[in-house]
Amino acid sequence: MSSPDPQVDARDLFFQDDPDLIEVGIGELVIAESPKRLMTPALGSCVALVLYDPFARRGGLGHIMLPGPHNGIEDDSPGRFADYAVIELVRMLGERGSFRRRIQARIAGGAAMFRGESSVSTIGARNVAAVKRQLALMSIPVMAEDTGEAHARTLEITLETGETIVRSYRFGMRKL
Repeated sequence: MSSPDPQVDARDLFFQDDPDLIEVGIGELVIAESPKRLMTPALGSCVALVLYDPFARRGGLGHIMLPGPHNGIEDDSPGRFADYAVIELVRMLGERGSFRRRIQARIAGGAAMFRGESSVSTIGARNVAAVKRQLALMSIPVMAEDTGEAHARTLEITLETGETIVRSYRFGMRKL
């Protein structure tokens, strides 16, 4: 019997059998259609933004890090900042044929992962507020959310049905 290859990442083994699952990393924005599923792991103070078009069974997922760029520093990754990510994800869905009036939002994350009095301790709440502000400006309703508190989450959406699941060690699995 041979021992496992130490160069193989266990996550690669877990996901390799599922070609329909797309993992979205920090600062990424991804659009896909049924039968794909989108997933983003390890949301702490970051916010997962799901935009879903139930008619087209098409959706987008963003893993948003910060409310907006600070000190005039620009970043070439619009998915990192709520101020840009919401607009860009809506634009990307529009390019694929989704109309804004059909798009629904779900959000998760925005936890208070850091203690103290600094601005870092409130980054999760500020991320959630910035995402909601941008969605309101675009008249996109938030259908469900699992935000705040002090625990990490993983979010997954099945584009065939729109079913959105949030998993956490503390609370198990929750359907949004």
